[in-house]
Amino acid sequence: MDVKRDGKAKGVVKGAPSGFVISLGIHAAAFFLAGLFVVFTVVQKEEKKFVPPKPVDRPKMKLKKPKVNVKKSSKPKQTQRIVTQVRKASMPDIQLPEMSGIGDGLAGDIGGFEIVPNLEEVTLFGGGQTIGNDFVGTFYDFKRDRQGRPRNSTDTDSFKTDIAKFIRSGWRTSALAQFYRSPKKLYATSFMVPTVRSSTAPTAFGEPETGGWCWMAHYKGQLVHKDGITFRFRGQGDDILVVRVDGKEVLNASWPGTAEEISKWQSNDSKNRTYKLGNNTAVIGDWITLEPGVPLDMEVICGEVPGGHFDMMLVVEEEGVDYELNSQQGPILPMFKTAEPNHDLRDRIYEHLVEGECFIEGGPVFSDFTSGGNVEVLDAPAVDVEPAVASSESPEESAVRLWSLKNGEILEGIYVSSIGKSVVLKSLQGKQMKVPVDELNDEDLAFITLANPPEFEIGFTKQSSQRIIETSPFLNEEAPRVFDWTFGLKIRQVNTREYPHPLTIEMFAVGEQYLDDDKFILLDRQVTEFVPTKENDREKVFRSNNAVELMNYNMHSQQFGHKYMGYLITVTDARGEIIQYEASNDWLFLGLENLKKVPLGGFFDKTCRRVHPSGPKRDY
Repeated sequence: MDVKRDGKAKGVVKGAPSGFVISLGIHAAAFFLAGLFVVFTVVQKEEKKFVPPKPVDRPKMKLKKPKVNVKKSSKPKQTQRIVTQVRKASMPDIQLPEMSGIGDGLAGDIGGFEIVPNLEEVTLFGGGQTIGNDFVGTFYDFKRDRQGRPRNSTDTDSFKTDIAKFIRSGWRTSALAQFYRSPKKLYATSFMVPTVRSSTAPTAFGEPETGGWCWMAHYKGQLVHKDGITFRFRGQGDDILVVRVDGKEVLNASWPGTAEEISKWQSNDSKNRTYKLGNNTAVIGDWITLEPGVPLDMEVICGEVPGGHFDMMLVVEEEGVDYELNSQQGPILPMFKTAEPNHDLRDRIYEHLVEGECFIEGGPVFSDFTSGGNVEVLDAPAVDVEPAVASSESPEESAVRLWSLKNGEILEGIYVSSIGKSVVLKSLQGKQMKVPVDELNDEDLAFITLANPPEFEIGFTKQSSQRIIETSPFLNEEAPRVFDWTFGLKIRQVNTREYPHPLTIEMFAVGEQYLDDDKFILLDRQVTEFVPTKENDREKVFRSNNAVELMNYNMHSQQFGHKYMGYLITVTDARGEIIQYEASNDWLFLGLENLKKVPLGGFFDKTCRRVHPSGPKRDY
């Protein structure tokens, strides 16, 4: 059916009217979108210059300096402290693979737990404090994985294979990631470890429970000389000692056999392995030239394979220098160092160094002094002092004082003694006079009580327990013995007379060397206070919380270590006078003032002046 459409009907039909409407819609949308965009014109403002305000005149005030009246006779009370050693527990750290593109300042410190160093610590393997021109040492135990768990595959052959892999890798620490790394760092200024027990290194790095075999220490630092120098290293390592400078090995002084297994470097000097050093002969390294003040990177690794004995001795031969000769007609060379060793470090070295093997003081110091990195610790000169004396002989006991009587009379005199209910005074003219006690005021009575301390029984106590250090499973040797000593004292008032004044008690425990019975070592020093009252039964029992380890072992047919020798206890009153003492040897008391200057672990002679310990005799 055809349907007719009315032309007047409303609607949209095909053709021009529909296209027009669509066009209008498109243009409307375009204008709408354009309206959403806003064009900003950025106008740069002219920079304003700061004009300071005019100065303002302010009236000045005259200030008077306050005056404080201070009694010249007043003295600050001397403080005492108890010296103890605290061993911090070490914790295993997380080791990450070495990352390329990251400097040592970041990558070298990733993972692990930082331990607050003991800044006074000095060991043969370094100290707990950096001085800026030292080598940072990291300890690795190949017997444990990086979480600190025992590994089942550790033996001497696999250990040397792992060391060789580390060297072939270009000394990349990522090659050591699978092994336990101690969180404790040591900072070494020299590599001079005469023959010692191989367990010494783990103990120095805070790992005393680690056996003395299959371990390695890796040191990193810079080699620099302020004036420039041409030199070469000579060294001896039992079992591992390798030195790398500027990315190139310059010395492999490891034990014969082990040296060839871990590195291809060899000495080409005709005098190589000719002269004694440590418990073997010295290896001669390559010549090195340092430009003035220009540093080169330097790394050192040392380690122990089967356990037992260990040494690491690195000395320096400077080009064109004539040295004193030893009995083998070989040069006696100075040890390598980046700072002059202090007294503590020299003690550690001399105790195990055979006399004449090398020089500890003297020789070049590899440090750029202009950088301020070098710190030289000098020893205080020995001072002659008067012997310590008890209060009965002290000149301060006889000080002249003014005595105020209750009737207002003032007497000037020296206190002599108390007899019954009277005190005896001596005038300046030497005349003695008796004064009834009842006529003295309270201050004078307190002085008399203080000047007449009661008698005390003083006893020194000591106890020890013995343990055996784990020795190597690869060697048949006698295990070292360790004695753990704890010292103390007991003091008791003999009578019941009232003496309500504080007393300071100082205790010294002393040991001696096995190698030299005329060289002594300060094992422990403690200070405590005591007031003899009725409530505490007028006695005090004190026990040091500082356990002292004394080791005893044989090496080169000689006995090494220390043993307990004696003690000194002094009792000092509130005036600072020693009123009583007890000593195993009277010379300890006579040298008390010198003894107070000796640090814990320091060596001294019978005058109580500090000295270096004696070393072993040559015995091969």
